[in-house]
Amino acid sequence: MAQTVSLSASPRQATGKGAARQARFRGRVPAVIYGHGRETQPLELEAKALEKALQGVEPASTIIDLAVDGKTVKTLIREIQRHPIRPDIIHVDFYEIHATEKVKLKVPVHLVGNPDGVRNAGGVLDQVTREVEIEVLPENIPDRVELDVNALKIGDSLHVRDLSIPNAKILTDAELTIATVVPPRAEEVAAPSPEAATEVAEPELIRKVREGEEEEGEGGAAAEGGAPAKPEAKGGGGAAPAKGEKTEKAEKPKGGKES
Repeated sequence: MAQTVSLSASPRQATGKGAARQARFRGRVPAVIYGHGRETQPLELEAKALEKALQGVEPASTIIDLAVDGKTVKTLIREIQRHPIRPDIIHVDFYEIHATEKVKLKVPVHLVGNPDGVRNAGGVLDQVTREVEIEVLPENIPDRVELDVNALKIGDSLHVRDLSIPNAKILTDAELTIATVVPPRAEEVAAPSPEAATEVAEPELIRKVREGEEEEGEGGAAAEGGAPAKPEAKGGGGAAPAKGEKTEKAEKPKGGKES
């Protein structure tokens, strides 16, 4: 069954963005109430009291007993606006309901259990749909709908038609998938980057250049009869003396200085 919380609000005389900012500056939250042919009425209520009342409940499926000018009416929250950066509530829409009239609202779907395909095959549970729309009397509004997923194997799915909500009519498409178990995701092997491919190719290019150099050196050695060539002495001198021969020293002229 739906939870019920109580709140107190007061009429808001000034409207517009400027008046709303002033209300927030005073720690109040701007709001409106409408429904059942009544004109939309601007309201404001304590921000701290509103935050406290909504803790631990599903706002969309919680009945709010709203006291305005000493008169209490049952309402549902149709919309909550929050600050884009901070979690502060900046505006609330209340919709008045009557005990004898059915209302349309969305209720959250909570999955219960651990699927067989997850436990024994390493699959992944994927919840596709997280809320469904129903039509129900206020006294029968559920705070949430639970769906058992223990029996699901890999490839199995549960749909809206598998839900059971007492005393309520489900308006969401019956064939809509709520949850499915998919195979484990394979790890992808990253392809080598162009930089890595270039780095791999460079040694091959260097090796080819070195092979060319070696071939050139080998060709020069073959021309000299298999032994490496030695540079000739400057000035066109003769060949180097063979091993074992003594070289003659140049004599200095007697009685003279070296020129």
